[in-house]
Parts: sequence; C-alpha cells; structure tokens
Amino acid sequence: MRMVVQRSGPASVVVNGETVGEIDHGLVVLVGVKHGDTIDDVRYMADKVAHLRVFEDEEGKMNHDLLTVGGAVLSISQFTLYGDVRKGRRPNYMDAAPPVEASERYEEFNALLREFGLAVATGVFGAMMDVHLVNDGPVTILLDSEKRF
Repeated sequence: MRMVVQRSGPASVVVNGETVGEIDHGLVVLVGVKHGDTIDDVRYMADKVAHLRVFEDEEGKMNHDLLTVGGAVLSISQFTLYGDVRKGRRPNYMDAAPPVEASERYEEFNALLREFGLAVATGVFGAMMDVHLVNDGPVTILLDSEKRF
C-alpha cells in the first residue's frame, strides 16, 4: 500500500456537488492499493497513520499523534499513487490493484483506523472527487508498506 498523508485543518471531499466527507482537523490520507497487498500491509499502514507523531506539542516539536490531539482522518482512495511514468509520459497503472481487491483493502484500512478510536470520513471509492483541504504546515508524509519509493 502507498499513501500520501497531509496534516490538515478543515478538509472535505465533494462528489457530484455534494459533500460526502469532512473533518475539522487531522490527516488527509490518499490511499493507494497495490495488486497483492495483504491484511498485514493494511494493519501496518493503519497503525502507522494512527500513531504518526506529526502534531506539535507545547514546545513546537512534532510529538503528538491523532488520538492525542483529537484529530480525524479524511481517507480518499487514490489508485493513481501507483502510476508509473518511467517509460513514456502517460502513467500506466499495472501495479494498482483491481477495483474489487482495492476496495476491500481500502475498507479494511478505514475499519482498522476506527478500531483505534479515530473518526474517519471518506470519499466514494472509484468516484471522481474534489478534495478540499487547508494544508497545515505544510506537513506531508509519504508511506509505503514495502518501505521503498
């Protein structure tokens, strides 16, 4: 699995002109699923996102996680994170999981975040979405369950 995690203030996702998910503050997480990702990848990524210490403490150091600051997650499915442009200029998405597999892993990821006690808002899997966020910092972290880029 591959994710782009952004610390944010208010954030929302809109589908067909309707807001389908929103948070006041926390993390916006773009979630890409690779063909062959397993529940172990999902668990690793959910634990990592839930406990990322990217929120500042009283001294301005990034020592707090979502649970400590009462933040939420806006989770957005994003197969384009597996776009490969090493050959040519048009991305190929051969590494991205097929929709059924990707949807299952995406839902498992969101469920595990909720098990940690986090509020999770989502977009609509497979839909064209407008994502609005106030990028706080900015703080943007790249995560990959294979730990490589």
